[in-house]
Amino acid sequence: MQLSFHRIFFTGSILLTFITGTVTAANIPDKKAISDLVKRVLKEHAVHFETGFIPQENGKDVFELESKGGIILLKGSNGISIASALNYYLQNYAHCDISWNGTNMNLPNPLPVVKTKVHKATPYQYRYYLNYCTFNYTMSWWSWDRWQWEIDWMALNGVNMPLALTGQNSIWDRVYKGMGFTDKDLSSFFSGPSYFNWFWMGNLDGWGGPLPQSFMRDHEALQKKILERERSLGMTPVLPAFTGHVPPAFKDKFPNAKVKRTNWDAGFDDVYILDPGDSMFSLIGKRFMEEEIRTFGTDHYYSSDTFNENLPPTNDSTYLHNISRKIYQSMTAADTAAVWVMQGWMFHYQKDFWHPAQIKALMTAAPDDKMIVLDLYSENFPVWNRTDAYFGKQWIWCMLLNFGGNIGMYGRINNVANDPANALHDPAARNMVGIGLTPEGIEQNPVMYALMMENVWRDQPIDLDQWLKAYALRRYGKQNTDADKAWDVLRKTAYNGGLTEGSPESILTGRPTFNTSSNRTKTMLNYPPGEMVPAWDLLVKASDDLKGSDGFRYDLVDVTRQILANYADSLQQQVAKAYKNNDSIAFKKYSTAFLVLLDDMDKLLATRKDFLLGKWLSDAKSWGTTPGEKALYERNARNLITLWGDKNSELHEYSSRQWAGLLKSFYKARWEQYFTYVKSCMRQHKAIDDKYFDDQMKDWEWKWVNAHELYPSAVQGNSVAVAKEIYGKYTAVIRQTYK
Repeated sequence: MQLSFHRIFFTGSILLTFITGTVTAANIPDKKAISDLVKRVLKEHAVHFETGFIPQENGKDVFELESKGGIILLKGSNGISIASALNYYLQNYAHCDISWNGTNMNLPNPLPVVKTKVHKATPYQYRYYLNYCTFNYTMSWWSWDRWQWEIDWMALNGVNMPLALTGQNSIWDRVYKGMGFTDKDLSSFFSGPSYFNWFWMGNLDGWGGPLPQSFMRDHEALQKKILERERSLGMTPVLPAFTGHVPPAFKDKFPNAKVKRTNWDAGFDDVYILDPGDSMFSLIGKRFMEEEIRTFGTDHYYSSDTFNENLPPTNDSTYLHNISRKIYQSMTAADTAAVWVMQGWMFHYQKDFWHPAQIKALMTAAPDDKMIVLDLYSENFPVWNRTDAYFGKQWIWCMLLNFGGNIGMYGRINNVANDPANALHDPAARNMVGIGLTPEGIEQNPVMYALMMENVWRDQPIDLDQWLKAYALRRYGKQNTDADKAWDVLRKTAYNGGLTEGSPESILTGRPTFNTSSNRTKTMLNYPPGEMVPAWDLLVKASDDLKGSDGFRYDLVDVTRQILANYADSLQQQVAKAYKNNDSIAFKKYSTAFLVLLDDMDKLLATRKDFLLGKWLSDAKSWGTTPGEKALYERNARNLITLWGDKNSELHEYSSRQWAGLLKSFYKARWEQYFTYVKSCMRQHKAIDDKYFDDQMKDWEWKWVNAHELYPSAVQGNSVAVAKEIYGKYTAVIRQTYK
């Protein structure tokens, strides 16, 4: 159906003007959803804004921004575009900024006038968001209020293709029970709530469970709200499809089915994968998608990654092509318009297996217009440029940035500023159709996400000199020369990151050792740590002027935290040197200083909601409907950010969070025990045995995971005052150390 609009509609206090244009019924924007978003963001200032609809250009989203008669007009091709127009106004005219880690919404009075109409068109059809891992490392315990804020953030930043995994366990529950499986059969299948994305990717079964029915029910209801809001703003969510992962009981119930055991190689038991060549694969895949569509509706985009961090049984191209074809056919059996969205992570992670011939075999099983590949780690390890741009398939340039929710300051700022636009104009990129964010965890390094989303409405590289000054202005609400200089230092140090697995960590969160790094804790910086100290000086100097800015307070705390974390690595080596020299006086001096440093970091981080263990745990327990459920969720929350698995887990410290409460009760407590052990060895003239100590620690760590002590879930202290106090205490000794 084709409609033309010439009328003016009023919704609440927002005037919605629909400009004359021809649109299809499918893309008529939800006027109330747009109106409500504007009111949520602007509150009492919303009365000064009007919103309207204009058609796309060449199939791509557009927005316009202008002032008329004292009103600011926001026009766009859908709710996302209109929200993007609002965000453009807030950032570039009102000098405001909305982020996870500090928001500045101090709008000027009167509101600035847009003197010349702004017209922006995105060169990207798709703007993808989220990684399977984000749903657990950050989103495990999110309520609707937190999700609503995030969806608004997505719209403001132009996201139109979010991954949507919440609430899927209830779909599986109904499908498998419809096949005769019992609650007992499924109790060892469903993982706990902190692990469902690895369950979904076929990496593990049952860990952290059993999953209560109340959790499934509540998250199914939450997913319906998430999807309704995303769609109402013009987003097209990506739902999961069947990957072949089946319950352990499947092999007994269907003994003739082609089921193979596979192992993630991370210390967990085998899982069971149904061979896509088995006739039951298409049957189950179709049933799952039918139940999913019946429950949640569909926008025809489906994610499926059968071999995520699990190698296929053979590298034979014919086999891989047939597997891929079966997966695609299982989607189209339920939805003939299905588009397969595939993560390209495995092509980097297991690159020794996935050579061009194997990748091409997987790619060619679906039509070019029915598959989209996420080049998941483009800013560090792009795959498109060694696969003939995925052999003609549609693909999306993605920034991964973060692993495990690690909060260290890190980013490849020059690559993010330049590479998306350069790829867009590179003929070798062929069918690049979008850009995206695919972090394992969010709510850290806000500058990197803001920079990446700056690419949405432009097709040229970003001038970092200009952009960083504009970013500091809108984040802090005023221009400050010292802050600008600080960002220039940060750009050349923390945000000039190397080709690493995300942010370098500090030894303080590693299992105690006198080595410079431990199993999962990699401490190699891409810059001499002393070169970052001037940024600390400059931010402290700017603090009296900028202390009213929430974003500034976060940045001051974060930079202080990073300086101290870097210094902790130096202190640890001084302790190690004292041990090697059998110098008990120096050992006591530096080990005490190391422990005091952890206390000071804990005190600093307690001043920001962004760094509170107590909030993470209280949010987890809030989902429980019984004491038993609350205890289960708390154990999940504690486990994911520390050991990850059981006490022998190979993934311990993968998440490596420097949080108030966690630093003191977990990391400091371990180092105290280590130093006590080392002192005992020194007295007895015995060599330390890290393996012996690790074995002792495993039981202690597991007790911590299963404990229930409370931690503050509200901030304590003044961020600026504590940061300045710490600066005064440490700046001289840190400078001396780095000399």
